[in-house]
Amino acid sequence: MIDAVGKTGQVHFDGQYVTITRNGFRARSIIGKGEKRLHIAQIAAVQWKPAAFAVNGFIQFTFPGARELKGSMRRQGNAAIRDENCVVFSRAQQPSFERLREALDDAMARQHAAPHAVPAQVPLSVADELAKLGALVQQGIISPQDFEAAKARLLGY
Repeated sequence: MIDAVGKTGQVHFDGQYVTITRNGFRARSIIGKGEKRLHIAQIAAVQWKPAAFAVNGFIQFTFPGARELKGSMRRQGNAAIRDENCVVFSRAQQPSFERLREALDDAMARQHAAPHAVPAQVPLSVADELAKLGALVQQGIISPQDFEAAKARLLGY
């Protein structure tokens, strides 16, 4: 678990979910109160701007369907402050955000490298199968003789 506290919010990463919360007057007045929770599989990209001597940095989460606030190079910081998918941090707060970024990169790489699971077929009960076959007979898709043959197979006759 990694927690990173910035100027406009906090980010918590438990290995599966990224949770952005807003505490403090400044964060709540600009973006609003509440929390945003994203599964690692939802995150398409992580934008990173390190803090400099007199300029704050930020981490921004991009996911399909999100509307990012973008600005020119000079105004990126201002846009980041208003973006609900972004947390601004100072130079002193940056080390915890660097650890967060590394953990996210690792988790995203594992997520994309893992073979996608194929949903397993849910086995139907004999009664469910017979009900389906009965409906097919009523619709005229199979004959009563086909129904009896399939029924015998299902019941092990």
